[in-house]
Amino acid sequence: MSETTITRADLAEAVYQEVGLSRNESAQLLETVLDEISTALIKDEVVKISSFGSFSVRQKGQRIGRNPKTGEEVPILPRKVLVFRPSQVLKARINA
Repeated sequence: MSETTITRADLAEAVYQEVGLSRNESAQLLETVLDEISTALIKDEVVKISSFGSFSVRQKGQRIGRNPKTGEEVPILPRKVLVFRPSQVLKARINA
């Protein structure tokens, strides 16, 4: 299985090909969608995209970690992490 990366430009081109907007309008539409998703996640809102999945931000508490080289215990500060949960439809398409 070869690994490829899809970029913003690739997504904008796909919108251009499928929807028929100009390339600039397609790129702007993509940016607007990504900005809306980002803004919602910054506000700790859940973003659900039907038949695709949901994005959410989870708070992780402080814990003690260990430096693998020295074995020294170090505190890992509390932080937020982005979580993606694929929908059953997406899982089925991937595994088909």
